[in-house]
Amino acid sequence: MAPQQIGEYLRLLSSGIQVTITLTVVSGLLCIVVAVVAGVARLSNWRVIRTSAGIFIEFFRGTNAIVQLFWAFYSLPLLGIYLSPMSAAIIVLSLNAGAYGAEIVRGAIQAVPLGQREASMALNMKSTTMITRVILPQAYPAMVPPFTNLLIELLKTTPLVSLITISDMTFVGDTIRTRTGDNDTVFILLFVLYFALAICIAALGRMLERIPKYRRTPSTSRRQARVKHDLEVAP
Repeated sequence: MAPQQIGEYLRLLSSGIQVTITLTVVSGLLCIVVAVVAGVARLSNWRVIRTSAGIFIEFFRGTNAIVQLFWAFYSLPLLGIYLSPMSAAIIVLSLNAGAYGAEIVRGAIQAVPLGQREASMALNMKSTTMITRVILPQAYPAMVPPFTNLLIELLKTTPLVSLITISDMTFVGDTIRTRTGDNDTVFILLFVLYFALAICIAALGRMLERIPKYRRTPSTSRRQARVKHDLEVAP
């Protein structure tokens, strides 16, 4: 593989790389929002909300992502709803991944000790305040690793968007391969590029996983200092 040849392939792949990164970032952010909303709704005391969230989760987990893409792009126009290829791809990818992420959120919330909920209720906290200020912050560390894996899976799902006329990184690479006949170089480049993007997501996940530890350290130290002071001044 000549360096000049690799540089030329990377230049041709640049547009596809931008599309893949855009799809991963935007769909990933929306996926997290959908997952939190659906996961919390799955635990709602209101049966209608709980059932609706369950239907949403099972529908998107139980149907094929390719069928969802085709339906959003080719079938919705029959109902008078027209989506651009990028909009259809982002909506489907975020909803599909969000359905899986909702189970991550639900499991993490249920792992929070019951005493935390009871204490919040004893303090007469509203449900929204309890969820946002007490439950989710404690569930956050348990959600980060599986969400990191989910976003990596989302990255590897993006090549499906070529089926609805989007030129992502894999589609552009396949076009280059067809024109040049250079299968080895193109596929090695795609392998390295996807691996590099996955490593970036994993590194971001590890960084986010360490944030609660940094935030807990000062408060923990202050509590320990107060306990030590109380013990020293106690008779």
